[in-house]
Amino acid sequence: MLDTRFPRVIGDVGHPASWRMPVRYRVVRGASPQRVVRDGDASLLAPFIDGARALAAEGAAAITTSCGFLLRFQAPLQAAVPVPVWTSSLLALPALSEPGVITVDAASLASLDEVRGVPIGGLAAGCPLQRTLLDDLPTLDPAAAEADATAAAMRLTKRHPEVENLVLECTNLPPYAAAIARATGRPVHHLMTLVHERWEALA
Repeated sequence: MLDTRFPRVIGDVGHPASWRMPVRYRVVRGASPQRVVRDGDASLLAPFIDGARALAAEGAAAITTSCGFLLRFQAPLQAAVPVPVWTSSLLALPALSEPGVITVDAASLASLDEVRGVPIGGLAAGCPLQRTLLDDLPTLDPAAAEADATAAAMRLTKRHPEVENLVLECTNLPPYAAAIARATGRPVHHLMTLVHERWEALA
C-alpha cells in the first residue's frame, strides 16, 4: 500500500470489503502518490521488496499493490518472493481486444513502455478526484468522484471510438466501474477483476 490518508470506499483496493478473499495490508512508509505516480521514484523499490517479503513470510499466497504505476516494479517484486505478484491492472492489457486505459494522471502514465500505443484517458487536471488522490486530501466526495471518473472515460471513448475494453489503471477508480460501464457501453476491467480471476485460477 502507498502511504496515504485519503478515504477508501468499498471497491477501492484499500477497503477490505472490496475483496472476495481475506486480505492483509502493509503500508510502505513514505511512498506518497507524488513519489510513485509523478516522480517514478526508483528508490522506493527496496522498501516495496521488503514489504512483499514480509507479507510472503506472514503466509500471503499472492501479493498485489495499491497503485497501477507500480507496474514499474513488477519484475523485481516477482523475483523477490516465491508467490505470485500482480502489481497492476495494466497486466491485463495484452489479453484484451482494443483496450483503452483510464488513469489518475495521463501524462505520467504515457511514460511507461507497457502502455505504448494504447489510448490513454486521464482524470481532468485539477478535478476534485485527482486532487484528492494525488494531493492525498482527507476528504472525498463520492458523487463528484464518480462524475470525474465517468467524464474521463467518456472523453477517451469519444476520441477513440475503436476502444472495446476499458482498463482502470488507478486502484481508487473501481468504485465507479459500474457507472463507467453504463456511460460508455464498454466492459470495464480493474485491479480487483484481475486479482480475483488470477486468484481463482490458483485454486
